[in-house]
Amino acid sequence: MNELAYDPWSPDFVANPYPVFEWLRDERPVFFHEPSGQWVISRYEDVNALLRDRRLGRTYLHIAGHEEFGQEPETEFLRPFWDLVRAGMLDMEPPTHTRLRRLVSKAFTARMVEGLRPTIQRLSGELAESLAAKGGGDLLAEVAEPLPVNVIAEMLGVPVSDRHLLRPWSADICGMYELNPPVEVQRTAVRAAAEFSDYLRELARSRRNEPRDDLISALAQVVDGGDRLTEDELIGTCVLLLNAGHEATVNTTGNGWWALFRHPGELERLRADASLVPTAIEELLRYDTPAPMFERWVLEDITVAGIDIPRGAEVALQFASANRDPETFADPDRLDLGRDPNPHITFGLGIHYCLGAPLARIELAESYGALLRLAPDLRLTDEPKWKSGFVLRGLEALYVEC
Repeated sequence: MNELAYDPWSPDFVANPYPVFEWLRDERPVFFHEPSGQWVISRYEDVNALLRDRRLGRTYLHIAGHEEFGQEPETEFLRPFWDLVRAGMLDMEPPTHTRLRRLVSKAFTARMVEGLRPTIQRLSGELAESLAAKGGGDLLAEVAEPLPVNVIAEMLGVPVSDRHLLRPWSADICGMYELNPPVEVQRTAVRAAAEFSDYLRELARSRRNEPRDDLISALAQVVDGGDRLTEDELIGTCVLLLNAGHEATVNTTGNGWWALFRHPGELERLRADASLVPTAIEELLRYDTPAPMFERWVLEDITVAGIDIPRGAEVALQFASANRDPETFADPDRLDLGRDPNPHITFGLGIHYCLGAPLARIELAESYGALLRLAPDLRLTDEPKWKSGFVLRGLEALYVEC
């Protein structure tokens, strides 16, 4: 095996990257991957440290232009996409990121998230009951996808009649996060970004004038020391909440159940003891990480594991590899639903730690709990296939019967 075994475009690698990660951690924990133009970093210790290192950033545009940073100017037709994405805090750095996260946190509170629990319980129960009544089906389409999109729509205040628009917009926009997406994927993402922006702009303006009990209204009204969100920031925040909260939760549900079906002893352990659900969720998030890789730009020269990486480079932090590092996790390739401690980094670390992590944990716990309770004999009917993407890694479908 060598560095070329790391191939995020290969279906075989996407289906099972873990043997390659094991080799990389042992032999090439830091190396330059020519096809992607990225420095690939695979050990937990290094990924953990770099996520907290302010010499790296999600963007470099707060300190330099594209040409100054050694990058090609962006294609003009992508402007609607980048305008939308860069208005959200994920692609910001301090001080703008600090200001925006502070304002959003005033509206997206722990109390608000916990207040969604009854809605999440109801939706989870209805979806699990429907799947059981049908005798099975595609667990992704029937349960995993409808739950988070409806929760986020409820939270934002999107009318029920419009909620069918959200999932396609999210999927099309997220296509741009894969490595070197083809032009047709880029154009689809631009169209979705423009449509979603226009929709949210109109909705936000109506909520600013006539507030309701929803997050868009709260974001439109939030003020801190005379400062408030701009309209573009409000829209970027809503899109980020949908994309981050939906895609990762769907993948965690599908990847997690597929892992359980491959480990029947652990599945029976969970069925016998529902109190394991919280630690089981953490282990499933670790075991098959739904977003295996995050990218950062090097803002100042750094040295990682003895390798110098210059300013202007891009690093690919391998979350999935770090979450299987034996230096941090005992017997890391074993699924252990009672694993404790479990310091996985699936939600990130540092200033970009996932704001929606508490909501995701509630959704996953209620979804798994409802299926364990209402479909206790859930079993796999066909071995699933992985989607082609690696940056957002999930299954095409997961067919089950009850």
